[in-house]
Amino acid sequence: MIALLIVLLLTVVAVTIGVLTHLLVSGQKMEYYHSTFKISDLPVNRNSGQNSTYQLKDLREMSENLVDEIFIDSDLNKHYIKNQVVRLTPEEDGVKADIIMVFQFPSTEQRALIKEKILSILNQKIRNTRALPINASSVQVNGCGKRVVPLIVNRIMSGDIVAKAAWPWQASLQRNNIHQCGATLISNTWLITAAHCFMNNANPRQWTVSFGTTINPPLMKRNVRRIIVHERYHSPAREYDIAVVQFSPRVTFTDDIRRVCLPEASASFQPNSTVYITGFGALFYGGESQNNLREAKLKIISDDVCKQPHVYGHDIKSGMFCAGYLEGIYDACRGDSGGPLVVKDLKDTWYLIGIVSWGDNCGQKNKPGVYTNVVYYRNWITSKTGL
Repeated sequence: MIALLIVLLLTVVAVTIGVLTHLLVSGQKMEYYHSTFKISDLPVNRNSGQNSTYQLKDLREMSENLVDEIFIDSDLNKHYIKNQVVRLTPEEDGVKADIIMVFQFPSTEQRALIKEKILSILNQKIRNTRALPINASSVQVNGCGKRVVPLIVNRIMSGDIVAKAAWPWQASLQRNNIHQCGATLISNTWLITAAHCFMNNANPRQWTVSFGTTINPPLMKRNVRRIIVHERYHSPAREYDIAVVQFSPRVTFTDDIRRVCLPEASASFQPNSTVYITGFGALFYGGESQNNLREAKLKIISDDVCKQPHVYGHDIKSGMFCAGYLEGIYDACRGDSGGPLVVKDLKDTWYLIGIVSWGDNCGQKNKPGVYTNVVYYRNWITSKTGL
């Protein structure tokens, strides 16, 4: 009997180890690589000897944009996440750039083959390049979630226009220069938005993104290079309504253009908390999108309230939450989809916690807006962007 129990115990242990090994092997993991290359043939300022007339900031941005372009247009497109210059070293015939690149590969992928592929792609565009595997925790610029404009709240529907630079992470996703959806800047190359925005067209070459508080004229425009819709999103279902968008060239952060902070995967936000939405959407149901950005102050509504039969009942699923007022009036509307719902902490830092997803009409009684819960998808966002 004892021998039989031991055999059964060992069998269970073996099966458990096998399952865990399978899960680990079939998973995805981040890979960090350190690359160096030389930027030569720079114009020289005669008054400063060998110092280039380019500023270091320009060289850094030029280098990062170059690497972005190389990998987004390569066979590693689906694996490439981002890059960042960590050091620029002046040399006699130019400047040496040290860059950290972030990729995501299946755990089964051999690192030697990965390095060889990366090196091959780099050398097709840049000569004398080295690519070495490194250990790194994250490649990310600090300073998210800050705004320079005092908070003066109006409302999206029938509201007043927001001040310039009021919400520097707001973006407009456009097709044929026509606004389709809102989006939120989460890094200098990545946006987050709603999956349903690409329900009819997910070809990145047909999309552009603009920044600023007006659609026309835009403060800045960029080309969309990659659209990643959540794998489990299937219209007309409303679950998994989230997508990330990569654009190029990357933007330089200013008072007018700045990324929002992303919450931790363990964060929670209480019902009745004050939140804010922004967008270029219609002022009434059936109306057209607006040229000027508007804002609204809302309250988070508890699931207990939002799941009541006279509100949305069983339509509220995991990964969604409601915000607004049961009395109506203040709400998102057509054209606001994909835009941000943000909250401010005690240090005046703003965090993206919701994405405008769906609702019944606009500003109707007992029909508040429904938002994709960013915290619920936080790990998914990291898996696609490295952020």
